[in-house]
Amino acid sequence: MVADRLTDGVRIGQLLASEVAGNHGRLRGLGVTDADPDVEPTPDGALAYRLVRDDSDGGLTRDDAETTGAGETDVDGVVAEVYVQPDRVRIEFVRAPDAVADAAGDRRLRVRPKAVRPPRTLVFLEDGAAVKRILPVLERVVGPERNA
Repeated sequence: MVADRLTDGVRIGQLLASEVAGNHGRLRGLGVTDADPDVEPTPDGALAYRLVRDDSDGGLTRDDAETTGAGETDVDGVVAEVYVQPDRVRIEFVRAPDAVADAAGDRRLRVRPKAVRPPRTLVFLEDGAAVKRILPVLERVVGPERNA
């Protein structure tokens, strides 16, 4: 049994980004963009990067950025935004919130809906081991049936 758990939010976020960027299997349609290498965790969460679907040419789909009235960014192709807190990571899924909630709950990850328009699903990664458990959730969101 492992005595130490990785509970540093920045490090958990780095592990997730590494898993996504290095996964050429089922996550090959997903990339990391807008990464802030100097992000400092905050209690409310600081935006570290976005997870974005790749377009058919292999480039990241992120052309049509608009700012909504709530000050949030609506970007074509964004699957999720990753925020770092001192002791965890919060992932705000903007695509397929119901499918994310079901898949993350099945993997015993902490899940919470966010009542905004359009709705989002929050998933919390509270230790480094949770990074491996979120990968099937990401696969479900970027799978062929979701990209259509």
